[in-house]
Amino acid sequence: MSRDTVRSDAAPAAIGPYSQAVRTPGGLLFLAGQTPIDPATGRLIDGDVGEQTRRCFTNLFAVLAAAGAGPEHVQKVNVYLTDMTDFAAINEAYAEQFAAPFPARTTVAVAALPLGARVEIELVALDPAVTR
Repeated sequence: MSRDTVRSDAAPAAIGPYSQAVRTPGGLLFLAGQTPIDPATGRLIDGDVGEQTRRCFTNLFAVLAAAGAGPEHVQKVNVYLTDMTDFAAINEAYAEQFAAPFPARTTVAVAALPLGARVEIELVALDPAVTR
């Protein structure tokens, strides 16, 4: 069985051997982690961790849109931080992205992220093409 991948030019190209997203026959979309890279420049954005978090979601939501989905389809989010003292700022930016009821979420601290990012976010969503 081959993978059914999703790609968006409005999100950064993969910086390694992976897909931006994969859709399953069972109706799930698995989105690869996004760091706060500006797809136009291929570089990390300037700004605080809240701005970096918002950029991660801009990138993720571009991939979701390419799959015909939106934030309302997100079921699970994983957030990776390089510094847990950033938790409150990330939580504030995160809360702007979704309406209640919120997706399930895990937040963990990691030693480092690609290109020196302070945050990386991945998610799992329902595929509206399958789950209608």
